Amino acid sequence: MPDVLSVFGVFITPILIVLAVLIVIFLFVGYLKAPPDTAYIVSGLRRKVVVGKSCIKIPILERLDKLSLKLIPIDVKTSSAVPTADYINILVDAAVNVKVSDDPEKMKLAAQNFLNQKTEYIGAVAREVLEGNMREIVGRMELKEMVSDRQKFAELVKENAAPDLAAMGLDIISFNVQNFSDSNGVIDDLGIDNISQIKKSAAIAKATADKEVAISKAEADRQANDAYVQAQMIISQRNTELAIRQSELKKQEDVKKAEADAAYEIQKEEQRKTIEIAAANANIAAQEKAIELKTKEAEVQEQELNATVKKKADAELYQRQKQAEALKFEEERQAEAQKFSKVQEAEGIRMVGLAEAEAIRQKGLAEAEAMRKKAEAYQLYNNAAMGEMLIKILPDIAGKIAEPMAAIDKVTIIGGDGNGVSGVAENVPIVMAKLFESVKETTGIDLTDIVRADSYDAKVNRNINISNPDKVSLTPEQSDLIDTVLDKQ
Repeated sequence: MPDVLSVFGVFITPILIVLAVLIVIFLFVGYLKAPPDTAYIVSGLRRKVVVGKSCIKIPILERLDKLSLKLIPIDVKTSSAVPTADYINILVDAAVNVKVSDDPEKMKLAAQNFLNQKTEYIGAVAREVLEGNMREIVGRMELKEMVSDRQKFAELVKENAAPDLAAMGLDIISFNVQNFSDSNGVIDDLGIDNISQIKKSAAIAKATADKEVAISKAEADRQANDAYVQAQMIISQRNTELAIRQSELKKQEDVKKAEADAAYEIQKEEQRKTIEIAAANANIAAQEKAIELKTKEAEVQEQELNATVKKKADAELYQRQKQAEALKFEEERQAEAQKFSKVQEAEGIRMVGLAEAEAIRQKGLAEAEAMRKKAEAYQLYNNAAMGEMLIKILPDIAGKIAEPMAAIDKVTIIGGDGNGVSGVAENVPIVMAKLFESVKETTGIDLTDIVRADSYDAKVNRNINISNPDKVSLTPEQSDLIDTVLDKQ
């Protein structure tokens, strides 16, 4: 039995040694330690992604692939000029950093696209994608907007390119615009305009700063002056308080001195009064004796006055009473005289008023009577009188109608029967005849009848002799005019 164990041990020991050696070799060959910037992808019996850790890969049965996780810098430039939204061709240069994403899903996509590839290849693919997206954003923006806000342009390119790169498993870490350029100098002109604006803003800022400095200086001067005035006021107030206090102290001093002087004078006066009282008592005694004497004398004088003065006063009182009664009688007499005078004056005024009223009444009656007589005369006058008045003015009317003929210097008649002048002359009686008709229609007075009548005017005023009631004989100047008018009627 010991021999068998020894024989078995002889065979088992080398096998164990070989197995131990194989295990060591297996561990040495299959042991993997992935760095932080590279992803180790083990595939075969299992699939595993290792970053910054260690693992065991089974030789022959499993495969190891590597995927770089390093940051890839890319210089993205537009290969040709790209027109902006305002149709200005520009070139864009940007610096971009990309890398394979750490997200497991995106890393799986990156492993499918860039497994075991160098970073140069990954950068070249990403550059093509970024350049295309950058061209697209340039076409959507205006030049001035891009130049003035590069960050906005970069964000738009990143947002536009991120989905394309994410589909490859890549992330954009940074996107910085390096330069915008154009062949027409538009950007330089914008720069000149910006310089002008900056200079303008600087000048405005300087002017504003100078104004603020001046305002601050003026405010400081004002505050300094206020402080000086306040200090002077405080000094004046303190001086006034000092003067008042000095006056109060002087007043108290004067009061004390006056009190002392008064006490001295009071004491002196009391002594003087004591002396005077003693002297006065002596005088009083002497005066009492004198008063008694004078009282006796007054009684004697009173008796004498009762005999003389009282009678004299009674006489004067009686005289004044009589004088008052005489004065009162005189005043009453004058009042009666004034009253009688005023009564007589009022009666005189009343009589004058009555006389004037009577005169006015008589005048009114006379005027009314005259108007009544005049009205009766007019009624008696009637149509004949009115006719006479109209006849009086007929020659004047005829003269006014004939005045235009007197103004005619020469008459030229062309054609006709040779009676043109006589036709013109006949217009006057025709007009007069029309006048007679108009007077008859408007007033009802027939001048033709009156002319043929035996009127006062025909007999006296106009010297017309009536031989026949139907025919009127006139003076030589009026006869022709009246006859002509009557004939025309």
